[in-house]
Amino acid sequence: MSTAKKFAGQTALYGVTTIAQRLLASLLTPIYTSAYKPSVYGIFTTMFSYAALLNAVLSFGMETTFFRYLNKEGANKRQVYNNGFWVVFVLSVVFLLFSVPFTHVIAGFIKIGKDTPQAEFQTFIKYFIAILVLDAWCTIPFAKLRADGRPIKYGSIKIVNIVVMLGLNLVFIWGLPFWLKHELAGSDWIRQWFVPGWIGYVFLSNVVASLVTLVLLLPQLLQLQIKFDKAMFAEMLLYSWPILVANLSYIINENLDKLLLGKLLPANISEHDVGVYSGCAKISIFLSIFVQAFRLGAEPFFFSHAKNKNSGQTYARIMDYFVITVCIIFLGVIANIEILKYYVRNRTYWVGLDVVPPLLFGYISLGVYMNLSVWYKLSDQTKYGLYISGIGALLTIVLNVIFIPKYSYMASAWVSFAAYTGMMIMSYIWGQKNYPIPYNLKKNLVYILTSALLVYLSFYVFQRNIFIGNGLLILFGLGALYNERNELKAIFNR
Repeated sequence: MSTAKKFAGQTALYGVTTIAQRLLASLLTPIYTSAYKPSVYGIFTTMFSYAALLNAVLSFGMETTFFRYLNKEGANKRQVYNNGFWVVFVLSVVFLLFSVPFTHVIAGFIKIGKDTPQAEFQTFIKYFIAILVLDAWCTIPFAKLRADGRPIKYGSIKIVNIVVMLGLNLVFIWGLPFWLKHELAGSDWIRQWFVPGWIGYVFLSNVVASLVTLVLLLPQLLQLQIKFDKAMFAEMLLYSWPILVANLSYIINENLDKLLLGKLLPANISEHDVGVYSGCAKISIFLSIFVQAFRLGAEPFFFSHAKNKNSGQTYARIMDYFVITVCIIFLGVIANIEILKYYVRNRTYWVGLDVVPPLLFGYISLGVYMNLSVWYKLSDQTKYGLYISGIGALLTIVLNVIFIPKYSYMASAWVSFAAYTGMMIMSYIWGQKNYPIPYNLKKNLVYILTSALLVYLSFYVFQRNIFIGNGLLILFGLGALYNERNELKAIFNR
């Protein structure tokens, strides 16, 4: 099988399962935005933003480290698996012991707004502790499925997770209220404990879904041995901790803006603005799905292909088509935003639609950065990932603190774009000095800047006109097809 076919096949399989998973998950956004007003949705976003930060800490960068050490010459694959899992397991147990006794203190810190009692936040925190620990235990078994080339099982388990969560949400948000309204059998018992409209049921649904996922991963968990290679562990830890900081910085870039909005805005509007921003930001899921699917397929491939003599040319060619694809998705979302806005059902959220173009542009920069980051992972120079992500996180914090009080969530959207673009530029410059890869810089810049110009015309000049927007999308697609005609012909001939 050719390199192109192998990469395309892996990415396609991960793409199909990831798209199916994310599309199912995306059904939750219209459900939540129709069931909860922006201020309540703001609480939901705040809790999941904190959870994302902690999840990065608990996984400790071991997913990437696992792939790296699995592909080292002469690697003991079983021991790599054991080491990776037990590191995450021990960290999660320590987290459990140090978090449960202090839920009241944590609740006082993360509480936003003035409408939700602190006691409820304590309950939410207990649910999230369970979610974080269960998800941490699943991290390395999921990575093993990817390493073993089993994207269908990987995707199936992810889909089951979403189906369970979606089903329970439907039960709590619509099913039980319908049951009580029509006085069906058992209504008196349900009234004793059910609280209509309580956001905590969303978090409880996540706990159950995470538990089901862990059970489905039991075959992988049963392959573990209680063995620990101290020498390998020290090496993996040395490789992993910069990855941890890099991942944490990425999560900061993705989530800290929402947390800072809740803290820096006045209490009477903070929950509302966090909800509006988070709801409209969900429209960018159509680009983030592709970036995530690409990462899942590309990371194992990049490591396994590193020893090939033409690997640099392969990575450069992959970058070319990645850039074209994300630019087309970027244009497609903006061209059809007047339709896609109904994805966020409640019209009160639509006041924040202006955040979508800069957020999407930021995802393009993030996707390119994920491609570029291969250089420091393959050359074992993960310290550069730490530097780049750390600077990106610092930009996110400083710029949000400066501009949120005046510009609210619009500041967060543009800061996200600025941080990812800065990370992309730094990774390219350092990468070409330390691990040169012959990327087609000028061509890729032309595609990105052209798509940005067409998005500006579509969204701001032509006021989101769906016909003009799609006309510009078709124009860009035809131009890219013409420009790549010779390369595409060669690929199809092969």
